[in-house]
Amino acid sequence: MKDLFGNALLDYQNGNYTQDITTSTNISDEDVLPLPYLFRAFKDMPTLEQKALKLCKGSVLDVGCGSGIHSLYLQKKGFKVKAIDVSNGAIEVAKKRGVLHAEVLPLLGEHHTFDTILLLMNGTGIFQELTQVSKYLAHLKSLLNTNGQILIDSSDIKYMYEDEDGGYWMDMNSSYYGELDYFLSYKNEEEAPMKWLYLDFETLKLACETLDLKCELVLEGEHFDYLAKITA
Repeated sequence: MKDLFGNALLDYQNGNYTQDITTSTNISDEDVLPLPYLFRAFKDMPTLEQKALKLCKGSVLDVGCGSGIHSLYLQKKGFKVKAIDVSNGAIEVAKKRGVLHAEVLPLLGEHHTFDTILLLMNGTGIFQELTQVSKYLAHLKSLLNTNGQILIDSSDIKYMYEDEDGGYWMDMNSSYYGELDYFLSYKNEEEAPMKWLYLDFETLKLACETLDLKCELVLEGEHFDYLAKITA
């Protein structure tokens, strides 16, 4: 991984903002991800994110923390927060911005326990593929303190397969429709493609139930997105 995402965050943090990130998937065209959006304040966050932050309690693990926007908000509210990300650049930026406890670490490498685990900005993306959902959920369960909670968001992207007649053109013999190949480029460089999973709520709930986890729909957004709370 070239860590182009981290490089972009570092450029913005260091006052070298000249270009945005470009993203695409195997089923969608190129889209621009503005760097200022990755540094947004609470008032500029989507309602789902604001709701998740308001629901946080106790010690918090911020998974895929990026520039640290969620961790910083919670720190200011008095929460003890650990922020993790696989991007070296992201963690460097998070620390520069004042996140007190930030570490380059994949989720499966975390072994401390928390009262709240936060996975936002399509938190299910980290699962990569449907076949890995149970593995990740089982690990998340192991990181929960008694009465702990997992707050996670995603989207049901079935709408992206809708044709003009209101039907769907999905190949039912292929993999789950929310499994995407995700592409990112920055300053004329291309990152290695990665797997990214969008998970509909009912599928997430079913996966939770097989692990004796309760999955509650907290809030639905305006564009097929949702926030879920998972408890043991």
